[in-house]
Amino acid sequence: MNRAKRMETLIRNALSPTHLQVVDESARHAGHSGARPEGETHFKIVAVCPSFEGRGRAERHRVVYALLDQELRQGLHALSLDLASPSELGSPQSPQS
Repeated sequence: MNRAKRMETLIRNALSPTHLQVVDESARHAGHSGARPEGETHFKIVAVCPSFEGRGRAERHRVVYALLDQELRQGLHALSLDLASPSELGSPQSPQS
């Protein structure tokens, strides 16, 4: 199972998001610090989770980073996180960009 699928599974199992995207952006960072030739180092995660209700941005980030701790220890270099609760969007389908 590749890193994106592992991260998606971890997040789905722990947070039950109503919307989740895990996008490998490693190719955009080729040649940058932390980038590896095999990729799977830089990801963007967009998630809408009821469990984020009432939690601030920093706390949401801590939750996701804690879930992905093992991946970070094994070569995941950078995350871009767009995290929201359904009520912040007015729709549980997808976050506003």
